[in-house]
Amino acid sequence: MKFLDRTKIYIMSGGGGNGCVSFRREKFIEFGGPDGGDGGRGGHVIAEAVDNLNTLIDFRYQQHYKANRGENGAGRNRTGAGADDLIIKVPTGTEIYEEDEETLIADLKNTGDRVLLAKGGNGGFGNTHFKTSTNQAPRHANKGQLPEERTLWLRLKLIADIGLVGLPNAGKSTFLAAVSAAKPKIADYPFTTLHPQLGVVRLGPNRSFTLADIPGLIEGAHEGAGIGHRFLGHVERCAGLLHLIDGTEGDIVGAYRTIREELSAYSADLAARPEILALNKIDALDEDVREEKRAALAQVTGTTPFLVSGATGEGLSPLLEAMGALTAQRRAAAQERERLRDAAPDEEGWRP
Repeated sequence: MKFLDRTKIYIMSGGGGNGCVSFRREKFIEFGGPDGGDGGRGGHVIAEAVDNLNTLIDFRYQQHYKANRGENGAGRNRTGAGADDLIIKVPTGTEIYEEDEETLIADLKNTGDRVLLAKGGNGGFGNTHFKTSTNQAPRHANKGQLPEERTLWLRLKLIADIGLVGLPNAGKSTFLAAVSAAKPKIADYPFTTLHPQLGVVRLGPNRSFTLADIPGLIEGAHEGAGIGHRFLGHVERCAGLLHLIDGTEGDIVGAYRTIREELSAYSADLAARPEILALNKIDALDEDVREEKRAALAQVTGTTPFLVSGATGEGLSPLLEAMGALTAQRRAAAQERERLRDAAPDEEGWRP
């Protein structure tokens, strides 16, 4: 399935049904009076986050969504049937923007989150509503309320625990394939990965986390160089980052600084996320070169990088345990924040 993380859609709710002008007509009842029913409500347009989708590709082929109109009212005080709501299912992590692509309407971070995008029109009143002591035979009714229509942008930010970043050909796809069941395309040329990839890493019973691999960054990506920085949004929700550096690179310190500068240029918050550093492709290095490059990185970063090889599996276990521990720590912190928020007293207090 092709990956799509940004698309535009047009939506329109259902209009309300018209009210009815009717009078009771029965044998032996000379002045039956008005009995026109109300129109039914039009359908709302609602977006709902579901967990069995991971792309917006369906919206490439269907971009117009229209809810049904409410039924008209009828005689004998019969109200028109209301229309069913139109539920638009989107992947969890989808952001919905106005047509200007800047005004955020909703961020559906959790599965089951819903947001009303367009309200269905109310049904019009039948002539029964207009009878009075001085107007006992009203001959008018309300028309149904007009529908709402709007153009929206959908942006998908994948929900992952750890984001995988690095220069092109740092071995990110090979690493992802080695530690998860994901099958990304792997080749020996830059920008093999054109779309983000997700993989689930299983450490044991009830211990797992998701890993997101995004296309490689190059210097000037925040200005549109290379594939650009548009895919960095997929790691904004991650608990931490795994920064992979190609061990065969001539200037590993420069490679590290390039990625850090691009992260900072994109978002200060993203650059401040916990980072795990790993020197990849060590199977192509002898022991002395490994330690020399590890020391050079440690001197610049202040942390000792892991030595791993996605191709042979060397050194993966300690790195996976470190990522699992970081994920568990951040999940526990998030649960504690939710518990404190739920336990906080209502500032407004009780109101009748």
